[in-house]
Amino acid sequence: MLIPKSEIAELTRRLDAASGPLRLVAIPTATAPLDFARAGAPLFGSAQYFSTPAGESWAGLGVAWEASRAGPSRFLQLGRAVAVLGDLPEPFRLFIGFAFSPDGPRTDDWRGYGGADAVLPRLAVGRTGGDAWLMAALPPSADAASVAGLLGSLDAPGSPEPPDPGPHSIASHPSPAEWRETVAEAVASIRAGSLDKVVLGRSVVVTAETPSAPFDLAAHLAAAYPQCYAFGWQAGDAAFIGASPELLLDKAGTTVRLNPLAGSAARGEGEDDDRWLGEALMTSAKDRREHAIVVDDIRERLAPFTRDLSVPDQPSLRRMATVQHLSTEIVGSLGSDASPFRILDALHPTPAVGGTPRPAAVAFIDKVENLDRGWYTGGIGWATPSGDCSLALSLRCALIRGVSARLYAGAGIVADSHPETELVETRLKLRPLLELLSAT
Repeated sequence: MLIPKSEIAELTRRLDAASGPLRLVAIPTATAPLDFARAGAPLFGSAQYFSTPAGESWAGLGVAWEASRAGPSRFLQLGRAVAVLGDLPEPFRLFIGFAFSPDGPRTDDWRGYGGADAVLPRLAVGRTGGDAWLMAALPPSADAASVAGLLGSLDAPGSPEPPDPGPHSIASHPSPAEWRETVAEAVASIRAGSLDKVVLGRSVVVTAETPSAPFDLAAHLAAAYPQCYAFGWQAGDAAFIGASPELLLDKAGTTVRLNPLAGSAARGEGEDDDRWLGEALMTSAKDRREHAIVVDDIRERLAPFTRDLSVPDQPSLRRMATVQHLSTEIVGSLGSDASPFRILDALHPTPAVGGTPRPAAVAFIDKVENLDRGWYTGGIGWATPSGDCSLALSLRCALIRGVSARLYAGAGIVADSHPETELVETRLKLRPLLELLSAT
């Protein structure tokens, strides 16, 4: 039994005594959020998980309230919908996820995922610092006893087993040759002066004999890459999972923090080789220029919201399992307590996932990229109606549907980019999920 009987009884008692448009109850728990998602996701059409490198994690099951918006003003519209929901007491969170494109995903592969979505789960577990809570959000018509029965039916999932796909196939979309040609076209456009930078994505599809358990995969990613933002978002029979290295926006009151990454290199085979590759990345004119494009654009877009902004003069080195990145941590104080949705409206897509100038880069991506990015290079995380949030870029990710998993990766293209080198970079970024999903 995953949830202790005493906790279920206490939650039911408080729900019976609660009132209002939504009965909101939170009690202390010993349950781990990821175990909650793994145990409960098969029983629900909607489930979410998000964790941060600082150890904060949240999981939700079912839907108490939701909103989805698309179009050029999707973030502002979603913000207005969230505001109508009203304040939520601590520790309640809304899960937030959104696509790269304002209009949302284009293909049926991404059915169930909108342009910008917000979900208040019916049941949730959250952990931050040394505290953890079991939460319920029920409309007046919902029966607390049925919630108790559902929670009582959840079995502790145990340790996630490594996936065993058996015989499987792997296919690139587009093919490596086609993608190299697209990179060469992007380099020509940049050298002609129509672009400064553009990010191009590609995908690899792994088809197995048996389906994987998406939140078990998220558990493997969370354990293997604790320095990343691990996530899972189940919509019907699909789940979007990943472990992203990049913080898009963290907001706590009037303080905002961002950590753009741009400029990448492989990890070395030994300590000396790794240090040499890192030093070469730090002194690479091409990578430093790519990184500066991202940082300068974010600085400019944040300026109208902030009264001060701390941006280091030089990037630092951020080492992940298979890739090392140039990294800049940006911290600012807001001039007014602007909502995260207003900031997202100005910020997204950053040059880390789109390019510059933004309109030209997005137009180029639409023209040449034979790929429905969906939520890849969008964002995922949590927010509160009061205005706090923690959102990561949706990178190092896969869309799981049945026996098929579509993995995504991309690279930032600038004037000095070489198609083969950029292809190798995407392979490094694909490797963690590809090795997990194609293990034999």
